[in-house]
Order: sequence, then C-alpha cells, then structure tokens
Amino acid sequence: MPKVKLTDLVLRDAHQSLFATRMVTADMLPVCDKLDKAGFFALEAWGGATFDSCIRFLNEDPWERLRKLKAALPNTKIMMLLRGQNLLGYRHYADDVVAKFVEYAAKDGVDIFRIFDAVNDPRNFTAAINAAKKTGKHIQAAISYAVTPFHTIEKYAELAKQYADIGADSLCIKDMSGLLKPYVAYDLVRAIKKVTDLPVEIHSHATTGMSVATLTKAAEAGAEILDTVISSLAMGTSHSPTETMVEIFRGTEYDTGLDTGLLLEIAAYFRDIRKNYRQFESSFLGADTRILVSQVPGGMLSNLESQLKEQGASDKIDAVLKEIALVQKDSGYPPLVTPTSQIVGTQAVFNVLFGRYNRLSGEFQDLMAGKYGACPAPKNPDVVQKALEALKMDREITHRPADDILPEYGKLEEETKKLLGTGAVSVEDVLTLAMFPKVAPDFFKKRSQGPVVFKPEETAASPAAAPGQAARYTVNVNGANYNVVVAPAGTVAVAPAPGAPVSAGSAAAAVISAPVAGTVLRHVAGEGEEVASGETVLIIESMKMELEIKATASGRIHFLVPAGTQVASQQPVAEILGAGVSLPPEGAVPAEAAETVSPVSASGGASTVIPAPVAGTLLRYAVDEGGQVALGETVLIIESMKMELEIKATVSGTVHFLVQPGAQLASQQPVAEIG
Repeated sequence: MPKVKLTDLVLRDAHQSLFATRMVTADMLPVCDKLDKAGFFALEAWGGATFDSCIRFLNEDPWERLRKLKAALPNTKIMMLLRGQNLLGYRHYADDVVAKFVEYAAKDGVDIFRIFDAVNDPRNFTAAINAAKKTGKHIQAAISYAVTPFHTIEKYAELAKQYADIGADSLCIKDMSGLLKPYVAYDLVRAIKKVTDLPVEIHSHATTGMSVATLTKAAEAGAEILDTVISSLAMGTSHSPTETMVEIFRGTEYDTGLDTGLLLEIAAYFRDIRKNYRQFESSFLGADTRILVSQVPGGMLSNLESQLKEQGASDKIDAVLKEIALVQKDSGYPPLVTPTSQIVGTQAVFNVLFGRYNRLSGEFQDLMAGKYGACPAPKNPDVVQKALEALKMDREITHRPADDILPEYGKLEEETKKLLGTGAVSVEDVLTLAMFPKVAPDFFKKRSQGPVVFKPEETAASPAAAPGQAARYTVNVNGANYNVVVAPAGTVAVAPAPGAPVSAGSAAAAVISAPVAGTVLRHVAGEGEEVASGETVLIIESMKMELEIKATASGRIHFLVPAGTQVASQQPVAEILGAGVSLPPEGAVPAEAAETVSPVSASGGASTVIPAPVAGTLLRYAVDEGGQVALGETVLIIESMKMELEIKATVSGTVHFLVQPGAQLASQQPVAEIG
C-alpha cells in the first residue's frame, strides 16, 4: 500500500480556481474512464461553487452531474465540499434541510463529505456530521487555515481534537489561499498527530508558489493524503501538479504508486479542454505574493476579477486586495473561505467604490452580528454597531445560530410545488430552490434547453474568412440568435441573450439591452424610424468584434445612448415604442444618461433619480410603488456579487420605480426616482 495517497481536484476546485467554475459535465465524462483507473484516494467533484455555477451560468442540473459522474466512476470515491450549516448557499439552513441535503447527496453519489465552517465554529458542524453519520459515508472535517494573530498551531491542534471528538473520520487542513508554509505545515501536522490518530489530508493552493514544498513537508510529517490536480489545470490559483508530486515521491517511502504515463494522458485531455474556457481564465497564472497579505483564496481571485469587470472597476483590484486585509481584521479575522471570502471580499469592493463601510451588504451585516457563528477574534465594535442598527438588533448572537431557525423543508417543498405548478416535486429540486432561491426559478424554466456549450475561440467562426476579410456568422445563446462580424485579427465572444423586454421609460415599449459590454459603433436605423422585429438597429463593438443588435419587437426605434458610448452588459441601449407612445422631445436626456438629479422625470415633474451603484439584479422593492419614503430609508434591494445591497433614498418624497424586480442592471442605471 502506498504511504501517501492523492485526491485529484480536476473535476471541481481546479476549474473553480482557474476559470470561475465553468467546466460543463460533458467535458468531464469522456475522461472519467482514465480517471477511474488512476488509483486516486478520491476525486473531488461536487460542492463548493459548482452547484451555484451549474444553475446560474451553465443551465445544468448539479444533481444530474453528480449522478452521471458516479456512474462513470464506479471504482473511485467522489468527494464533495460542504459548508457545514451553510451547505452550498450563503446562509445557515435549518437542521431538517441540512439532514435532507446530506441524505440525498449521499444517495446520488457522494462518498466523502469534506465539511468545513468558514469561521471554524465546531457548533456549525454538528448537524451536517450527524446527518452524514446516518448515511454511513466518510466524514472529513476541514480546518479553514488562516494566518492571523489569533491562528496558532496550538489553536489548530485544539480544533483538530474537537473535530475528532464530534465524529470526524479524517481531518483536512484547508489552505485555500496558499498561505501554509512548508515548515509550518510540518509542525502543524506533527502537532495534530499528537492529539489524534485520524488520517490527515492537506489541501493547499499554488497561488503563492509554496504548495509543492508544503505538500512535501506535510507528507514527511505524517500526512497520509494530499490534494493535487492534473498538471494541465495546475498552478496559478489552482493547486500542485499531480504528476509532479508522484515523481517527487517515486522510489521513496512516500511513493504514491500512481502511473505517470496514464496521468499524462489525462493531462493531455484537459489541456485541450481548457481551450474551451479561455474567456473565463484568471489573469493570475503565476505566483502572486500579494496574497500573503490579502489572504484571498484561489477561487475567489478569479471571481473577484470577474465582479470588478462587471462593475467597470478592473483597475481597482490592488486597492481591493489591500482593503480585504482591513475588513478581515474588523470582522474578527474569519478565515477567507466561502462564504466569508465572498462576504469580506465584496465588502472590500463596496468600501473601495463607496467609501469605508458607507454601504454594508446584508451578508456582512449578518457576519458582524454573529449570525454565521463566533469569529476567532473580537470585531471592530463601531462596525458591529453599524450592522446591528441596520438589522434592528440589540446585541450580537452568542449561541449556535441555527438554533434560531425553525424547520423549513416543508415550507420549501410547498414553494417548489407552486413554482413548478405541480403536486409532486423531487427532493433535489426543493433543495436546489433552498440553496439559491433567486437563481433556481429561472433555471427551472430553462433547464429543458440543456447545458450551454463552450467551444475554443479559434474554431468558433464559420464560415472562415478569406485573407484580409471579415467573417460573418450567427451564434445562438439560450435561444437567441446574434449575427457576428469578426475582423481578420479579431476574436469571437459568446454574447448572452438580452434581458426581458421591460422598458426603462414606458410600459408601452420594449427595451433592447446590450448583450455584452462594449462600444456602440453606430445606429443602423434612424431615430424614430419604423423597424420590424428581428431587424438590425445598431452595432456594438466588443472584444474586437462587431455584434449586430436586433429589434425585439416592431415599432418606432428610440435610441437611449449615442454612437461612441461605452456600455455595460445588459445596459439598455434602445427601446421600441408601440402605438400611442410619443418619442421624447428632440434633445431630451435619455434616462440612462441622466444625472442623479434630473430636471425631467418619468412621472412628469422634477425628481431625484436613484441610480444602481453597482451592476447586478433588482431583487425586490422595499416600499410600494407611489409610497412615501424618508431620507435614508431603504427603497429597494439589489443582488450584486452574490450579496444583497440595500439602496436607500437620497431625499424624502414619493417613490416611482423605473425597473421591475428581476431586471439586470448596469452600474449607474436609474432604478427609481423620488419626487
């Protein structure tokens, strides 16, 4: 038997770290036969952000993915990453939901539950561990690793003993940011081995360049299992190469016994598959030692870049990385792992964009109020007080947060039946709605269309262009066609379908949104001209390609932005006016270009316009249409960067909403006005 075993992360954490969790199941299944023969201790293939990404971006059922992978990997254990009481979402769930989720994850294919808690609070493990015990599956309790004044080797050893006592079968040191240094790893493993004889697995990202040495020293100290990833998806924000570790240990007492020849065949497959996801690749491909200060985990880096791009703030990445360290300190040094990495990271973005703690996400308020459990260190009392005031709470929570949550599975089941319009629903669908109630309804509507398909950029254009000429072709995304013109040196981008036809200015109009961020090159139709549904009305340049934007209805065209304007993805660029609707007077300022205080409002008088401070989705109104609001009162809620953000009134008066709940918003797009 090999002294050291390897768990390969290629089916989950590798692509989560390198290209925002976009790998589809269809790109995994063809190589499963080779993966199954390799002899890994396990393949980490589910949990983490894969569930969210499947329904949010890939139009793919994550439960179906799990079942397909289990069928394709009969000889290899499938590991999932479970966020304790948070499961796979961003809040704590009632114990009955935790029990049901673990039961069905085991039923559909999970063999090893790697359970962790973002703040390392053992109370947040108990429900998941108790549920996993009933399934008979392997339970691995993970320690979220961080480097702060409050995280010492002695503290980690104490946690390891607590996790062993509450029922873990093995332990994991989860170094999500690449902060675990080689000699510290050696001492840490030795300290844990003194308090428990449970097997120890090491999970370390390559972000800072230390992971290969860290895994080597951990094995020397007695760690039985190491997390690696096949070389073609290794390094950068990912992990140490599997083949590298196999060869380092070959012929030693730590020999893994794995066949490098077979591993190279697997690597060749994923090297080719990786080309499909070039558009999502993180720019952090080498070693980034800034992470030694910011402590941002690998998966969060690529998502953080994507979020800043959406907000038109890519140039602020360094400022955000510095701010993360301060927010982490103020919130009691929680380890930066999902969901705390997302909560702290998004709050840092808000601090950079809007000023320090001028806007608090709902989840950050909950973290400061103790709703996620006890953080390792005392928090900034001023920020805690600000959060408590926003939540209308008198004091922080000090008991197990889930004790306050009543059983909720039955209610969720009824909501799912109502949503799907049927008297019987699968447990998996109920749990999907529970995890992501804002995303699941749209996923259920589109699920029958099947998963998205990604192709290599260099082979996407068809027919091929003659030398020196542009190629013209059509792409179809979620049922919508776009004509694309690619310049000889250009590249192809996949354009998302436009949002629902909700007018920014009139109920009798259909809005045309920019499917991608770019520049409005020219208007094809004339202002006020009659156009037919499907007729090209303007051209947008994006990523060196020209994209023809078509009318979504028949009527008279009214352009909301002039040629030459930089537009965000999903920003309204034109609207089709129906019968009886007059064009705005010549020279009138489009709503999307209005200043915060606009001289002409949609309701006909002087008003103050409330813009969306960031790109995102309008979740819900906080007051009724036409209701009275006071200065500072919450008007509506926006979801941005997976966090909820309250938008408040800047003046007192009567509120009129300009967009409907569910609408995709561009940064600075007017969402309401107060007159």
